[in-house]
Amino acid sequence: MRASFDIVALGEAMVEFNHAGRHDAPTYVQGFGGDTSNAIIAAARQGARCAYVTRLGDDEFGRMCLDLWRSEQVDTSGVVMDASAPTGLYFVHHGPGGHAFSYRRSGSAASRMQPSDLPVALIEGATWLHVSGISQAISASAADTVREAIRIAHEAGTKVAYDPNLRLTLWPLERAREVIVATIALCDLFLPGLDDVRRLAGIDDPARIVDWCHRMGARHVVLKLGSEGCLVSDGGQLTAVAPFRVNAVDATGAGDCFDGAYLARLVAGDDVVSAARWAGVAAALATTGYGAVAPLPGVQAVWDALTGCEAD
Repeated sequence: MRASFDIVALGEAMVEFNHAGRHDAPTYVQGFGGDTSNAIIAAARQGARCAYVTRLGDDEFGRMCLDLWRSEQVDTSGVVMDASAPTGLYFVHHGPGGHAFSYRRSGSAASRMQPSDLPVALIEGATWLHVSGISQAISASAADTVREAIRIAHEAGTKVAYDPNLRLTLWPLERAREVIVATIALCDLFLPGLDDVRRLAGIDDPARIVDWCHRMGARHVVLKLGSEGCLVSDGGQLTAVAPFRVNAVDATGAGDCFDGAYLARLVAGDDVVSAARWAGVAAALATTGYGAVAPLPGVQAVWDALTGCEAD
């Protein structure tokens, strides 16, 4: 029987204000963010049937998030509206060292997620559940919610994808390592970024990092190397996927775009290396505009970029 949804993502969504003007004349472009929200929109733009699970403030920003997902054809039946807590916000600034974030998320509705909020049937009816370390870091109840969602997925045969998305402003390294390592072994697909897992493993070499991920229990690993492409491993063969070169202006959400596009291509029937190649192009294209959501490409844009690259 066909699953009700290809991908259900769980996590924290926020409204974004991205600094896109000169430093002496600041201009902020309003957008949206939150790692798993970015990923589910990226997946939807790649043609996957998607749903999102979160808790939002019953405020203008929360309603903006709802409108966004509905406009992207992302099911919102798993979203809880909370009249007593706000929707989170964040600001993005750009400089020589890349992009920097300032958050206004303390006490947010998403941080109040509870296991009892979970739409069990939605998770049970999905092919993939996508979760992240950020959701585990924002509060103890949110971490419990992620753990319960994974348990529900396991019992139903729903596969689990996990991006650790390490944020040391949210929790100390030792606690993050404890929770993330415990979660790695529970997942079918581990999607770390290089810098995150370097801190977790204390290892610099990418190939050795992939080995560490497997030793921690990861079955299928895609190690994202940013502008250097990615490494794909099923525990046997390790394959390097070359980067797709673009003129990047803002890398906000690029890793999230990779996650969503990768899952969408697996659902579409791609093998793991072809899916990674497609996702790498999607993530690269996402860096050519400002914000986490607005530049996320659709299927045709990725196809055009891939075929143009092959023609060269």
